[in-house]
Amino acid sequence: MCFHSKQSKSAQELENRFKARFADPYRYIPGRYNGFQHPQTPVITHNHPNTIQMIQWGLIPSWAADDSIKKHTLNARIETLHEKPAFRDVINNRCLVLADGFFEWQWLDAKGKAKQPYLLTLPGEEAFGFAGIWSVWTDRNTGEQIQSYTLLTTKANELMSRVHNTQKRMPILISADKENAWLNTGELVMLNSRLVATVI
Repeated sequence: MCFHSKQSKSAQELENRFKARFADPYRYIPGRYNGFQHPQTPVITHNHPNTIQMIQWGLIPSWAADDSIKKHTLNARIETLHEKPAFRDVINNRCLVLADGFFEWQWLDAKGKAKQPYLLTLPGEEAFGFAGIWSVWTDRNTGEQIQSYTLLTTKANELMSRVHNTQKRMPILISADKENAWLNTGELVMLNSRLVATVI
């Protein structure tokens, strides 16, 4: 699974790479993101493909009574999207979650007491888009509308099977030339095979 990512590019670099403009560039702070803190990270949604928005990590479905579900919806298995109540109503709400790396921990013993952290990037740490889906939830107490997303995961490839050697899962990285196809039609063309693993 993927719970830690990073984005080190400037707002201008991301705008140039994804041919989109930040809705509010002053809200974007490059850095490392811990999903369990539910940060707002740069995202492009299918209905606004020319805009980079800051959206919360941890999907809150529209029917949720409160936002506590978000700690369980940082990732979504692509194989079971249609089955899960939290995701099945928004499977067509596709998005690109902009990043240039993510982190995973390899277990060095059977109980995970010793772990080796890895940084996973593309060559040259180029920016990419994770495949995600998003939702809008309205807080019943305040009326505030919150956009949130989850990262889609799939079965690990050979490299990630060695790194993420417990659950053997990995996030889906969309090929740059197919990002619009993912947003518009849901076509998945992945570039996971280009990942580079670096011990940190």
